Amino acid sequence: MKKNGPNPNDIYPNPNINSICYIKNTNTNPNIIIGDYTYYSDLNDCKNFEKHVSHHYEFIGDKLIIGKFCAIASGIEFIMNGANHKIDAISTYPFNIMENGWDKINTTYDKQNLNYKGDTIIGNDVWIGQNVTIMPGVHIGDGSIIAANSTVVKNSPAYTIYGGNPAKLIRYRFEKDIISYLIDLKWWDWKKNKIFANLEILSSGDITKLKKIQV
Repeated sequence: MKKNGPNPNDIYPNPNINSICYIKNTNTNPNIIIGDYTYYSDLNDCKNFEKHVSHHYEFIGDKLIIGKFCAIASGIEFIMNGANHKIDAISTYPFNIMENGWDKINTTYDKQNLNYKGDTIIGNDVWIGQNVTIMPGVHIGDGSIIAANSTVVKNSPAYTIYGGNPAKLIRYRFEKDIISYLIDLKWWDWKKNKIFANLEILSSGDITKLKKIQV
């Protein structure tokens, strides 16, 4: 039987490598949405990606949305909106959750007072290096690269390289006209056979050949 790529519904795309999982198939949280072929790499436990999404409480309702064909390295930490404390009060301490009388103050979750940032959204074909922390509500654009050991506190546009603590723009991966073309192309939405037929071009830097593909 002729092969044209791994099955996106398998946990291990390559059964000989048990440190790489397609995490769409291990996720159990309805507020975490993951696209096909996106993997998490971890020598210890690649199937337990969800433990790297912290302060993600159902009553808040924020979502982590990750696109297709993303590569996520070990040590990732997505910090969600449940980690936020009030910043407009004299004290940022969360007295009410300790109860024992301290819960006399308002216990209703207030998105505005707690600096709610919205959903965290990772685009398609994003590479996130080791030990990266991504803060609540950050949007990372298609084709972006986040350098190892970075803390991402602001949005990164498509096809950029960000790094540092806090992460800052290092450079754009391509010229602006090429980036616009790639954003419109959305190769990650192609049918499986079309991706297979054009693997050599997708794995090269030859934009001229890419533009010759009938879309």
